[in-house]
Amino acid sequence: MTVRPIRMFDDPVLRAVAAPVHDFDRELRRLVKTLTATMRAGAGRAGLAAPQVGEAVRVVVYAYDGKAGHLVNPRLELSERRVTADEACLSAPGVWWPLERSYMVTARGRDMFGKPVTVRALGILARVLQHEVDHLDGVLFSDHLEESERARFLAEALPAG
Repeated sequence: MTVRPIRMFDDPVLRAVAAPVHDFDRELRRLVKTLTATMRAGAGRAGLAAPQVGEAVRVVVYAYDGKAGHLVNPRLELSERRVTADEACLSAPGVWWPLERSYMVTARGRDMFGKPVTVRALGILARVLQHEVDHLDGVLFSDHLEESERARFLAEALPAG
């Protein structure tokens, strides 16, 4: 399967709201397989959203702690309990930053064939799903930071050059 390059943090495609998927066809299945291969191509990759490979559609893949899969047109239900942990993004390699997120999520969507899927996740997998769904909404994880922290993050993520 094809491994695609990851779009970097300053790429405009990462700021676009991804379009819902309407056709559960061969092209969608190919995209899910490409996303999965791309995610698995590097160590430490726990999730990937279609916009990160330049495809502005609502598809994410994930793999963490024995749970792996994909969601098409995902919606998240977030717990009120929140935790802070270091987070990173494949689109800003090498930069980790503490970020508060919900500890638990229920993700609902479809699989590549259009069948309903529900994923309940805790801890890091919940964080991964929130991070990837943010990408579908044109939200980067630095958007969740306080303004002063965001400026420091961006200085690291987008070195002058």
